[in-house]
Amino acid sequence: MKTLYLDCGMGAAGDMLTAALTELLPDPDSFMEKLNGLGIPAVDIKKESVKKCGITGTHISVTVNGMEERSEDYRHGHEHEHEPGHAHDHDHVHQHGHVHSSMSDIERIISSINISKKVREDVIAVYKLIAEAESHVHGVPVTDIHFHEVGAMDAIADITAVCLLMDELAPDEIVVSPIHVGNGHVKCAHGILPVPAPATAFILKDVPIYGGSVSGELCTPTGAALLKHFATRFGNMPVMKTQAVGYGMGKKDFEMANCVRAMIGETDDKTDIVIELSCNVDDMTAEEISFAAERLFEGGALDVYTIPIGMKKSRPGTLIRVMCSEENRENMLRLLFAHTSTIGVRETLTHRYILDRKVETVQTPYGEVRRKVSSGYGVSRVKYEYDDIAGIAKDKGMSFEEVRKDLQKL
Repeated sequence: MKTLYLDCGMGAAGDMLTAALTELLPDPDSFMEKLNGLGIPAVDIKKESVKKCGITGTHISVTVNGMEERSEDYRHGHEHEHEPGHAHDHDHVHQHGHVHSSMSDIERIISSINISKKVREDVIAVYKLIAEAESHVHGVPVTDIHFHEVGAMDAIADITAVCLLMDELAPDEIVVSPIHVGNGHVKCAHGILPVPAPATAFILKDVPIYGGSVSGELCTPTGAALLKHFATRFGNMPVMKTQAVGYGMGKKDFEMANCVRAMIGETDDKTDIVIELSCNVDDMTAEEISFAAERLFEGGALDVYTIPIGMKKSRPGTLIRVMCSEENRENMLRLLFAHTSTIGVRETLTHRYILDRKVETVQTPYGEVRRKVSSGYGVSRVKYEYDDIAGIAKDKGMSFEEVRKDLQKL
């Protein structure tokens, strides 16, 4: 399986991700020519080789009408000199111009760029994550959010570049490390705010993040949105045979190399780590247990099942077991305590071996039907979705088995 791993031990920003992914390409210069030929209005993108802590990598700079987005960090009670840092995002202090764009303006600009439909959809989806975060933070509708012109175009360039790179690299899986967000405060157009900035913190909900000792903003809203959109999962680097390694450098210098590291290569058949949460109950009805299972599935459980057991005092009881991701553990615990009568939950960390799977829609004599395609460990399987088969059977007055056999002949 072709796997991309992003090491965000020093955070992430759009320009750093662009630089790191560009280094994975066989011909980075040709990609830069292609990027500058897309027709992003007034934008010029350049790459240069830089060295930090003895490591050579790439730095990407974006200028809009010859101007580069800048930001300031505010730490230790005094204002620093202008430090362009990681971020080129719209919500930092802006040094040029006062023209602003609405989300509809942004979508219109994105629609004019010479990219494929898939890449365009990715770009708009990522920018919407940023707009929704800004909307939530400022308490206004998304339609009322306005972006500073230089910052908006800069973010469009970064997001478009990363979406295009993801399309060209075409990994089967994207694994992102826990994200180092930094600490301290950042000075933006609205005042002095804590790190991570509110918009970044909102985007990174349900994502593993940490602070660390580095003072400053390490993860920007653009970086956060790109990672949130593309990550298949968050976790440690998988066992993989790497084929290329890229270093995307930020402008600031720290004791640690200020970079995003990207690694692409092949991993064996898919494995992951799941949490099993278990509890025993002897005072719940079947209806109550069924209701609890529904709530757990709605909350994102990978699986919920029950086993009849014998409990103390010879009472018949039920073992309720929930499988979930590590990121969803706390939510599952809250739901278990809220919807069952248990007063204690056991946890087991397990390795799960799974087939790679995707859901695709195919045209059939019955219309569009969804099916799950699974492969790995030397096998491949195709299974049509139950709800679609059942719907056809009801509409056509056929048995479930008749529809299933017809579809299997296709």
